[in-house]
Amino acid sequence: MWSASALPVPLEPSRPVTFVLAAYRQNPEAVGHSLGLSALASVVPLAVVLVLLGVLRVRAQWAALAGLAAALLVAILGFGMPTGMALSVAAHGAFYGLLPIMWIVVSALWVFNMTVATGHFDILRRSFGALSTDQRTQAILVAFCFGALLEALAGFGAPVAITSVMLVALGFRPMKAAVVALVANTAPVAFGAMGVPVITLAGVAGLPLTQVASTIGRQTPVLAVFVPLVLVFLVDGRRGLREAWVPAIGCGVVFAITQFAVSNYVSVPLTDILASLLAAVAVILLARARPDAVWAAREPALAASGGPGTVATPDSPADVRKAYAPYVIIVIVFALDQLPGLKPVLDSLKLAFNWPFLDIIGTNGKPLMSSTTQYSLTWFSTAGTLMVVAGLIVAPLLGVGAKRAASTWVRTIVDLRWAILTVASVLALAYVMNASAQTTAIALIIASAGGALAFFSPVLGWLGVAVTGSDTSSNALFGALQVTAARSTGLPPELLAAANSSGGVLGKMLSPQNLTIAAVAVKLEGQEGVLLRKVIGWSLGMLLVLAVLIALQATPVLGWMLP
Repeated sequence: MWSASALPVPLEPSRPVTFVLAAYRQNPEAVGHSLGLSALASVVPLAVVLVLLGVLRVRAQWAALAGLAAALLVAILGFGMPTGMALSVAAHGAFYGLLPIMWIVVSALWVFNMTVATGHFDILRRSFGALSTDQRTQAILVAFCFGALLEALAGFGAPVAITSVMLVALGFRPMKAAVVALVANTAPVAFGAMGVPVITLAGVAGLPLTQVASTIGRQTPVLAVFVPLVLVFLVDGRRGLREAWVPAIGCGVVFAITQFAVSNYVSVPLTDILASLLAAVAVILLARARPDAVWAAREPALAASGGPGTVATPDSPADVRKAYAPYVIIVIVFALDQLPGLKPVLDSLKLAFNWPFLDIIGTNGKPLMSSTTQYSLTWFSTAGTLMVVAGLIVAPLLGVGAKRAASTWVRTIVDLRWAILTVASVLALAYVMNASAQTTAIALIIASAGGALAFFSPVLGWLGVAVTGSDTSSNALFGALQVTAARSTGLPPELLAAANSSGGVLGKMLSPQNLTIAAVAVKLEGQEGVLLRKVIGWSLGMLLVLAVLIALQATPVLGWMLP
């Protein structure tokens, strides 16, 4: 057995010694020469974050910073990691949180904010609201389809806030609108914010992005098939299922197929954009094919007013086309990036280097050469840069001048300042735990669950999102842990990594942040507990279905589903 220590790197005796670089040897049994004690100490940073968020209701950015401080103390005092190295790896994680993670979020929200500032988002909202006067169909189109589009572009609570308000404007009771919006914000979450949760997971877990995305794309689509049916039931019970199952099934199946196909074969950032738009188109086409169906009822005047009971000038076809144009442009830009002749050129524009002061010896006795010690960014083809390119095309189309576009960019960064600090802190925490072997210690204990680990892996992701409110944060905290545990038990590492994100999407509706956002949006402040009681059964029920699916994917029964 080795001990956690700073080991001097051998120097050539003929050369003058000015300083000695130290290598850090990972040891998952560093605390008291015991795996159990080491794992217990390693849980402390995670417990700090979860307790501060879930029990003491401390703001996310301060909870993340406190967890980072705890991770640094455990790494330095418990695992013997040199202080300078611990600080360096924390800086590496924070930098990865900024580039590419928050770069993607800021860029996507910048484009979205330009559509809001010019009024084109309101036109798009009215367009969705006018497609049917039947509340069951409205729940599908607004909460699920439009909510998924918002999740793809913005995430971070925006879908729940916006769609719940839209549903109230369409005549939904506030409590029902909030519940529908919360339950709908599930299947799209893993690929939300231009794929940030998946990109984070791949980076932290040290797995290829395509492999992780492909696996998630064979799990969350199963949820997508059933979520529209659940929404119809929430709106109108069994009668709703009996009368409006056609648009629910049509929407769910098209969304699921598109989410699978795009995540596996096209582009991770485009996954939810294409899935949401095509699912909405499917419902519209079904309504045109069955105009006499009760769920397909329309009121033309609604398109003009933005709500029942009011009269206003209708949006012109040109305005409606312009409102949809930004999303078409985004799809085209990302599609061009995938062209065989162009993609290799753009991917060659790469920033890659070994992060300084990270001389780490892995548990296998070899130098650690992974995302923990090496930074890599294809800076032009990353989703954030492509969104900026799309935004530069969208701005003049919407009549946004250079000065206004720049001010919108600055305002977007200011609005996201606490989210930026939170993500950077969580990524720094994750990198410190990974580099110091804290993650390995916890994973080795968890691995004792053996084959049952596949069943419980989505539960860990569910818990992470329920507390942090973010699939990105949960993936950063537990992604590497899931991979290490998988390798210790002989399970496919990409399966458990994907399970963390897929399970996490079902914890979104229970997170204190999302519950508060929903309650405030529909003016039900203080009713978060009531909302929780109304959605927790759906969350746990779908989690059970997903856990069984993933457990079977780890066996020959459904192993064929994996890429």
